[in-house]
Amino acid sequence: GEVCNTINKKYSEFLPSVQSAEDLLAQVAGLSSSIDLLKAGIENEVQCDLNVAVAEFTELKQQLERDTLVLSILRKLQEFDTAIKEYSAALLEKKYVAAAQQLEKARSSLRALESRKGFELKILKALGTELTVQTQNLLYHLGEEWQKLAVWKLPPSKESSSPESARRSELHLRTVPAKEEEVAGPPVASVLQAFAVLGELRAKLKTFGQLLLKYILKPLILYPSLQPVTEEQADAFVLRFKCEEPNLDHSTPMEVFDKIKLIFEVLHKYLLNVPLEPAAEEEKECRVSLAELLGGMIWEELSDCLIQNCLVNSIPTNSSKLEQYIEVIKSTEEFEKALKNMQFLKGDTTDLLKYARNVNSHFANKKCQDVIVAARNLMTSEIHNTVKITPDSCVALPRLPDPEAGDQLKTQKPSKRLHNDTMNLENEAKLSQHTFSLPACRISSSVEKLMELAYQTLLEATASTDQCCIQLFYSVRNIFQLFYDVVPTYHKENLQKLPQLAAIHHNNCMYIAHHLLTLGHQFRYRLTNILCDGAATFVDLVPGFRRLGMECFLAQMRVQKGEILERLSSARNFSNMDDEENYCAANKAIRQVLHQLKRLGKVWQDVLPVNVYCKAMGTLLNTALTEIVTRIAALEDISAEDADRLYSLCRTMVEEGPQVFTPLPEDDKNKKYQEEVPVYVQKWMTFKELMIILQANLQEIVDQWADGKGPLAAEFSAAEVKSLIRALFQNTERRAAALAKIK
Repeated sequence: GEVCNTINKKYSEFLPSVQSAEDLLAQVAGLSSSIDLLKAGIENEVQCDLNVAVAEFTELKQQLERDTLVLSILRKLQEFDTAIKEYSAALLEKKYVAAAQQLEKARSSLRALESRKGFELKILKALGTELTVQTQNLLYHLGEEWQKLAVWKLPPSKESSSPESARRSELHLRTVPAKEEEVAGPPVASVLQAFAVLGELRAKLKTFGQLLLKYILKPLILYPSLQPVTEEQADAFVLRFKCEEPNLDHSTPMEVFDKIKLIFEVLHKYLLNVPLEPAAEEEKECRVSLAELLGGMIWEELSDCLIQNCLVNSIPTNSSKLEQYIEVIKSTEEFEKALKNMQFLKGDTTDLLKYARNVNSHFANKKCQDVIVAARNLMTSEIHNTVKITPDSCVALPRLPDPEAGDQLKTQKPSKRLHNDTMNLENEAKLSQHTFSLPACRISSSVEKLMELAYQTLLEATASTDQCCIQLFYSVRNIFQLFYDVVPTYHKENLQKLPQLAAIHHNNCMYIAHHLLTLGHQFRYRLTNILCDGAATFVDLVPGFRRLGMECFLAQMRVQKGEILERLSSARNFSNMDDEENYCAANKAIRQVLHQLKRLGKVWQDVLPVNVYCKAMGTLLNTALTEIVTRIAALEDISAEDADRLYSLCRTMVEEGPQVFTPLPEDDKNKKYQEEVPVYVQKWMTFKELMIILQANLQEIVDQWADGKGPLAAEFSAAEVKSLIRALFQNTERRAAALAKIK
């Protein structure tokens, strides 16, 4: 019964909630249908009205934009027109700055008009043309005024630059009229200011600057005789030149600086001392003073010219004058300071001052350059002007500074004994007196001077600053490397053609090599401190120079040998001497060879050292004798008459050959060398043995051979002797017996 009660209770609670849910459903359905009606209403009517309103609004907005644009364009056109009118009025009154400013206003209005996209007015082109015409018109007026302000009187442009043409250059600067005479013309300021406003000032100043450089500043630097003259006239200030005899080829930097300063002072006072109002467009640009503008345009070229034509010449050529150079540096500083005060220069230390302050380095460069130029001139001068060198002659060694003489040389202090040796090499523990001496010979005087230049330069190096010392040391090394490269090439043809020059060149090279052995040694204390250990030497160059001399001389020897063989080749092999024509040819060949040797003996006399001379002449005579022996030994048949004639030809060689040895100019001293000919001529004894064979009978030949122990066997082989016997003697039993003994 209780369960039933519970169910009834739940049921009675459930029923009303079902009921209320159904009511709600009915309400939602009603609402939904009224929403659908409303939506349909909006879509059909309100939407249409809304679209119409938006379209109208957009159209109105565009209309407004068009009107605003037209209005601003009209305003700009009006501005342009006003500016041009005001410009014309200002121009009439010669108010150039105002006129220029109005033109710039017109220009900015026009720019604004041109920047409108999609709005091309035909009128703009006409306005542009009008503006250009008016600008040119103003520039023309300004140009005219400017020409009155700065008047140039110049020599004809065809004339080359010289002190005379410079004297005809003048610059007239019109002085600014006093306040009450305003009518006399606009002041400089307004003309230049107007140029500045129009942006044409730079171009005008550039032209002026170029004229200033060409006709005033550069001539003052280049020609010491020119002096600037200034003259005040009623309405102008005149700048011209007069010529005076200069004391020196080059003015001192101080004189040049003074002249240039004067020019700048005049310009500053009468032309450029104008404050520039900043123009509308380029505020920063125009705060620059006129002087600074001009300075910026010409300073670089001016300072280059001052360095090249003034400071370079003032660099001292020897270290003793370096002290005085302080003056030049001071005056360069003052010159720059003056230009800065007048505003021609801005910024710090310019190239000009850097150059002056860097004097030590320039001194070294100039010195090195001078040394190399001097050396090159010596190398390209004639070889054949000679001086005699004897074992006692040495390059006069300059006195060297005492390494203990104060600190300026910063050397270690060697012991006293060592120091004396630096002064004089000969004091060292006595080697033979001639260990380090050259044999007597002739060398080119230019090479002697070259050696003096090397010593002089090294001496200068020892007294210089470290940097300079190093540069000078290497430039001395360069001298010798230059000689090695230049001389053989430059004198090539003569060294090949002329035996005397080849001999002198050989001596020159040996002389240089000889000095290079000890050259670094004399200066070792000073140089070794600065150059890395022991680098102060020239010994490494010695073998190259010896080789250079030898090669040149040996090449000449080959030429001479060739000529000897060439002459002997016309002797018809020395065969059939009983034929008169053949004998004449052989005789002529031998005479020519002797003549050639005699001539060589003369041109080398007193030039080559005696030992070299004797070796060279001996070698050439030997070439001739060897060739004659070879030819005669090769003959297959020698008649008795042939043998006599061959003998007389050989006798000519033996009698006259030694006479070509004339190493010394004094004849009586040459006898000794002529008697020593067998020492220098390898085949001398061979030749003498050949002559004996040509005159001997069979028995005498066998005796000379003496079983291979006689003098003949020392010079000829058994085969050669047999061949000569067969050629000289008929085929008899006696000949066969003699031949059997030669083995």
